[in-house]
Amino acid sequence: MSTSPVLEIADLRIDRESRRVLEDVSLEVLPGSIHFLVGPNGAGKSTLLQAVVGLVDFEGRITLRMRGSGRLGWVPQSFAVDRTLPITAGEFLALSRQRRPVCLGVGRRVRARIDSLLASVGLDGFSRRPVAELSGGELQRLLLANAIDPAPELLLLDEPSGGLDEAATSRLEEVLARLSRQSGTAVLVVSHDRGQVRRLADRVTIVDRAVRRSGSPDEVLGGDAALAPEIR
Repeated sequence: MSTSPVLEIADLRIDRESRRVLEDVSLEVLPGSIHFLVGPNGAGKSTLLQAVVGLVDFEGRITLRMRGSGRLGWVPQSFAVDRTLPITAGEFLALSRQRRPVCLGVGRRVRARIDSLLASVGLDGFSRRPVAELSGGELQRLLLANAIDPAPELLLLDEPSGGLDEAATSRLEEVLARLSRQSGTAVLVVSHDRGQVRRLADRVTIVDRAVRRSGSPDEVLGGDAALAPEIR
C-alpha cells in the first residue's frame, strides 16, 4: 500500500463573514489510516471538511491524490430532507446504483446489494422505509451506507456518532475499521467522542482555528486531563 497521503492540506485559511475561521492549517491523511479531528465547538473542524468537498472557499492548498477508484465519500453532520419527498431508503441508495429510474422499480440484483448494505450499517429491513420517516441517527446511517459503497479512497465524516445509540455506534466503528484495513480507505473524522478516538484513531489532530497538536493518540491524548477543554 502506498504511503503517500491521499489528502494533503497545506496553509489552509478560511474566512467567513469577515472572521478568520481557520488559519495556516496543514495536515495529511494516509491510505488505510483513521485520522480524527478534535477540538472545541466552533473550532473550524466541520468547515475544514466542507473545504475538502468544495463547499466553502479557501486560501492555501488542498490536494487529493486518488490512485484507485477516485471516489470520495462524505457524511455531513446534518442533511436536510424534504419531508414531502416520496422516496424510500432503498430507492435513495438505488439512485446511484442503477441506470433505470427508481420510479420504475429497483432491480433484483440492486435490491440484494442494497439490503446487504443497509444491514452492514444496522438498518436491516429498512429498504422500504420512507426517508422522511427516518430519525436523525437512522438518516446518518443511510448516508454512511451510501458513502461506503463502493469503498471510497477517502471518507470524510462529521460527527458520525451524533444521534446513535451504543449498538449503532459500535456498528459504525466496525465499518470504519473494516474499510481502513480491507479497502485501504483513508478516513478523516470530526468527533467529540474521546472513547471512539482512543479505540479507532491512528492519528489525532487538535484543531482550534489552527492546528494545536497532532500525532498518535498516545502523543496527543496521553495524560489528557489538561487537554480536555480543547477536545470537548
